[in-house]
Amino acid sequence: MKKTWIYTILLVVSVTFTSCFEDIDDNAISETDIKDFVWKGLNQWYFWQQTVTDLTDDRFANSTEYTDFLNSYESPDALFEALLSPEDRFSWIVDDYFALNNTLNGVTKNNGMSFGVGTITVASQTTFGGIVQYILPNTSASDSILERGDIFLTVNGTQLTQNNYLSLLFSSSDTYTIGLAEIDANDNLVLTGETVTLTKQVYEENPIFIANTFTVDGIKVGYLMYNRFTSNYDQQLNDVFANFFAEGVQDLVVDLRYNPGGSVNSAIHLASMIAGEPATALFLRQRWNDKIQAVFTEEEVSRYFANQLPDGTTINSLNLNKVYILAQQSSASASELLINGLEPYVSELIHIGNTTRGKNEFSITLYDNPDCSYLNISGCSGGINPNHTWAMQPLVGKNENANGFYQYENGLTPDFEVLEDIENFGVLGDQNEPLLARAIQHITGNGRFGLATEPNASFYNIDHSNFHTLTKDNMYLETEDIPTLIK
Repeated sequence: MKKTWIYTILLVVSVTFTSCFEDIDDNAISETDIKDFVWKGLNQWYFWQQTVTDLTDDRFANSTEYTDFLNSYESPDALFEALLSPEDRFSWIVDDYFALNNTLNGVTKNNGMSFGVGTITVASQTTFGGIVQYILPNTSASDSILERGDIFLTVNGTQLTQNNYLSLLFSSSDTYTIGLAEIDANDNLVLTGETVTLTKQVYEENPIFIANTFTVDGIKVGYLMYNRFTSNYDQQLNDVFANFFAEGVQDLVVDLRYNPGGSVNSAIHLASMIAGEPATALFLRQRWNDKIQAVFTEEEVSRYFANQLPDGTTINSLNLNKVYILAQQSSASASELLINGLEPYVSELIHIGNTTRGKNEFSITLYDNPDCSYLNISGCSGGINPNHTWAMQPLVGKNENANGFYQYENGLTPDFEVLEDIENFGVLGDQNEPLLARAIQHITGNGRFGLATEPNASFYNIDHSNFHTLTKDNMYLETEDIPTLIK
């Protein structure tokens, strides 16, 4: 039995259009049919549906007016962009949901160089360029001379600028060559003459980049660098916490400085491994658009801490009431959700770094499957339209924590601001790396890991390579975690 909707989709469009796409079976499909999916999917699920005039339920008087509106846009993605709220910074549409699904599982084309781009200021000289943040194993970058902290100023011989970096670094080409630079003895940022050619390959990234323990001043410290919330690796993450427990970890540092987000479910699992709250403790409450919110019950929009993974494996928890989080501007969505969700339960949550990105909206994947509420869900007799592979990843809601707080559009501010110093990036996971050193200083209560003086060189990030996968800085609900509209 289906739930009763508080609204009615007014129109059923059945028209043809001269411009057609070819599907995977070489069957032509009307472009208007794809646009119809775009409009109706957003009309049902989009978080700002009520405030976007062209998405309101009574927008069109008849089917002719509706069809004319759809056909006034040259493509499905042009229509999608036109229907987005000015408040929306993060929704997107793809014409290949197979590639999207692979990316949600951590599989992308990757050359192995994670980097930031922005302005580099040395003394009074400011230059636009890139900084290598970390290198993924078994990739083109790991086979090169590149190291964390390397600076590059050119791509294929062209100087990087704010206007050209997207086309140079994020084009469809799988290969490019970067030109390395250094700060010389006279405080000038100069090219070294060294170049590195990098090639992308299909790659599945393990988000657990570093997991180790060490003892400092008699205190056992666990360190986890976690670079994306990917549910395929939740079992491995659970194994990491089993080892932390076996090692007797007393203080935990979770490094999310380059983590752009990912699965909400994985964030709940990681929070449960940290805090060990009972499965009756509220982790988050979802806020959907008005008509979706009216259909879901209070229980359906509530998510709790977990004591098991989906396969029934018991979650290994440290039961901590204090945790150190390393986070900065490149930390987004599910990273911020972890911090905000833990806040009501962890008496000491110490955020070290700088202000995070400020992305609190979650998304879902919508397919052209109207009989199943545009979802790819089990237990529904409908199927995805086989004649095209378009899918949408719109923002559909916000998460509030157990205290009802969710308003951090400007980011979460740190307790201790520590900026990465391009002249002293340090080795990730090393006790002397500046952000980790600041956490250790707080843990031990002494100053032997003293902070550096005002740096001679600074880097202002404007973009990050992790934001340029298909999932970008997305926080998403997996299909099984979306409250069902079909009962």
